[in-house]
Amino acid sequence: MPSRPIDVALKIAKERGLNQTAFAAKLGATSADVSNWKKRGMPADRHLDVAMALGISVDALFAGIPNVVPAPIGGRSIPVISAIQAGMWCEIVDQFQPGDADEYLLTDLELSAHAFALTIRGDSMLPEFNPGDRVIIDPEVAPHPGDFVAAKNGEQEATFKKYRPRGMDAQGNMVFELVPLNDDYPTLRSDIQPIRIVGTMVEHRKYRRAR
Repeated sequence: MPSRPIDVALKIAKERGLNQTAFAAKLGATSADVSNWKKRGMPADRHLDVAMALGISVDALFAGIPNVVPAPIGGRSIPVISAIQAGMWCEIVDQFQPGDADEYLLTDLELSAHAFALTIRGDSMLPEFNPGDRVIIDPEVAPHPGDFVAAKNGEQEATFKKYRPRGMDAQGNMVFELVPLNDDYPTLRSDIQPIRIVGTMVEHRKYRRAR
């Protein structure tokens, strides 16, 4: 019976029809990464990612192959990209390949192939969104009133704000506002400056802040 977490993970992956390359891609890693883990052991910070990808508990990685392997929960790797990349996402997404991002988030949500994640910067969305929080954005989800969106407002970078529609203009185009939750920042309007919605938030991950 395999004893190391990487050995347990590879055995379960094989039983589910995943070769080493497919297993690595599911984690947002490379086959070379997995080969390195086989030699030196799996890094502790990847245990949760591997467990989620295989639909097992982290404990199962250390307890050997369980007698009953839970059904897969359907993990998916979402690239964490920069605000600049998000601003150009419509142009670069089709060229974006697995492994191009430095970091990935795992989710079991049913999302489009173009979904991505952003790290919240600054304090314009306090108190609900803290710096360092992560949000997953799906470009193929249309926003509803009150949703949070990533948008491009003429700057190079994308911004993250609350979406508030304001009705149609004379040309039949939807006029909307991008509203910060922090009143110290201005609201943006699509009839005053060009704004393009990049995608709608489908998941928000908060992280404990150091005291």
